[in-house]
Amino acid sequence: MLKYLTAAGAVAAGLAFSGAAFAQECPNRGHLDDRYCDANNDLVADIPKETRDPSTIVFAYTPVEDPAVYENAFAPFTKHLSECTGKKVVYYPVQSNSAEIEAMRSGRLHVAGFSTGPTGFAVNMAGAIPFAAKGTEKGYQGYQLLMLVKADSPFQTLADLKGKRVAHTAPSSNSGHLAPLVLFPDEGLKPNEDYKPVFSGGHDKTALGVGAGDYDGGPVASDVFNRMVDRGTIKAEDYRIIYKSEIFPTSSFAYAHDLKPELAEKLKQCFYDFRFPPEMQKEFNGDDRFFPITYQKDWAVVRNVAEKSGTPYNKAAYEREAAREAEAAKKKAEEKQKKPQ
Repeated sequence: MLKYLTAAGAVAAGLAFSGAAFAQECPNRGHLDDRYCDANNDLVADIPKETRDPSTIVFAYTPVEDPAVYENAFAPFTKHLSECTGKKVVYYPVQSNSAEIEAMRSGRLHVAGFSTGPTGFAVNMAGAIPFAAKGTEKGYQGYQLLMLVKADSPFQTLADLKGKRVAHTAPSSNSGHLAPLVLFPDEGLKPNEDYKPVFSGGHDKTALGVGAGDYDGGPVASDVFNRMVDRGTIKAEDYRIIYKSEIFPTSSFAYAHDLKPELAEKLKQCFYDFRFPPEMQKEFNGDDRFFPITYQKDWAVVRNVAEKSGTPYNKAAYEREAAREAEAAKKKAEEKQKKPQ
């Protein structure tokens, strides 16, 4: 129990401390935390006076599914990144979005893939600089919000889910929570009024829960759903998709703002030059490379959803999300201890 309470407390304490210790004279900060500055108005943190050149690069990927799945999936790339930079590369299996963001904020994580929604928190609270997304030569790969129900259920439209048990993934998730708040009302279903979202903890958990009958429906990211089908974790024919959204950008890859500029540029080039081997292309729905992006341009639609849903990427919202994830982790650990060995 102390482990999870301490983790939540560390986030809150770190944020409180940053305002006093890291505040700087800055002509423009925008939505960034007090320890960062955005003098050039590109919405991401400027390079500070003191930069880092770590001997070991720590890399992580968003915990949209079991972290072990992605450690194996990214193995060919982490090997390439090590050879390309001449540095040891360690994969860090984060267990939650807030844990990943706090790892970069505290300096323990140097480059990472952040899920679409939490990318805004990573930029504003951790000084992350998004520079790439998975894609092909045509551009970065997008995804859609899918509303899943069981194939043998009576639900045909979103409005049919009024008063039902609907799972959202996490409060900071774009397709798993924020986009439904903005998009579903136009389809006759108002989250928090027509139903009270139950947070599953992940896109894979929502899909599995709907399939098992634990939830009547749930919004998930299409790329995660397709990967689960391709992997054989679930069967597509067991589900009915009753809603598809417009296309959103998929996970961003970002480096810490205080890396030595030469290292940051090297990391970007290593990403851009890499071509996914067949096993990675299969795992990531045909993507074969990392495509250049910017947070200012390519994440505009995501920021718009966050603002319209009343959940801007600020300190208060981040602290709430971090506390919620810590509480969920604590409950999960307690339930695990109660189960007979």
